[in-house]
Amino acid sequence: MLQALTILLVYQLVGEVAARALGLPVPGPVIGMALLFLTLMLRGGPTESLRHTAGTLLQHLSLLFVPAGTGIVLYGTRLADEWLPLTAALIGSTFLTIAVTALLLKALGRRSRHPETPQ
Repeated sequence: MLQALTILLVYQLVGEVAARALGLPVPGPVIGMALLFLTLMLRGGPTESLRHTAGTLLQHLSLLFVPAGTGIVLYGTRLADEWLPLTAALIGSTFLTIAVTALLLKALGRRSRHPETPQ
């Protein structure tokens, strides 16, 4: 479990370093997660240890919402002052995510029904 947790944290660190070094507007943990995903695709999937560790972390995912809840309490007046742009951003990003996911699913579905013929 310690080795798998170390792997997860190393990928997060690599993503954070890449985001800061390259000045990317994407959070480092997201980049690390994408790199881990690519690595796992190339290796054929996660090891049993990594799968168990990730499952354990996901079981305790609700603990990660404590800082967000604290931020809402701490910045409640600011949120109340800026509720309209925040609501518009949340609704807009939700619909954009749904649309992109639907288009991607449609494209991948079309691709799987018509596999390319080998040359």
